[in-house]
Amino acid sequence: MSLIGRIFGSYNRIKLGLKDRMNKRRVKSFGSNTVIQGYVDARGSKCEITIGSECTLQGLLVTEHDDATIIIGNNVFIGANTVLDCADAIVLEDDVLVSYECLLLDSNNHSQNFETRKNDLPDVKNGREYNWSAIPSKPIRICRGAWIGARSIILKGVTIGEGSIVGAGSVVTKDVEPYTIVGGNPAKVVKVIPHTDRKHQERLT
Repeated sequence: MSLIGRIFGSYNRIKLGLKDRMNKRRVKSFGSNTVIQGYVDARGSKCEITIGSECTLQGLLVTEHDDATIIIGNNVFIGANTVLDCADAIVLEDDVLVSYECLLLDSNNHSQNFETRKNDLPDVKNGREYNWSAIPSKPIRICRGAWIGARSIILKGVTIGEGSIVGAGSVVTKDVEPYTIVGGNPAKVVKVIPHTDRKHQERLT
């Protein structure tokens, strides 16, 4: 590698290291060898973000208010430009893989009532507190060993079962059974993962 290449490589490592340390200041706890290369936007002073060991997180973690909770287990990967937008609770169990540019949204973010919704932007602009009690929300859980394909959207109240796979570009509106592959908009069952593959996967995880 050239001298210029080594200099730029060192610069990028320093930059990522600084970003990692800045993000960890916004996290309640994190395990060993976890790297946070994305961004943490903890908007509530009492919100809770906990992350396990051996994780690499390149996306955006958002807690919308004090009561929001993000819990991430061990050996979890979150790809670049993925957003976890949490107004209630989002849980990623051990060995979960979330690819790039995914959205995990545990609330509607705005009221379905126009008379309420039309005040959202003026409230934010004028520093008034957002009325989260008027917004439907429900926890998301991604169970152990699940894989969420690129550009998928997981909506409020959804549980993705252990070892399941969500195909790229899917919109998941309902629970996914363990060891099941789903895809499409809205996501539907494509196939059930055979028991032989499940055993192999269990050995790997």
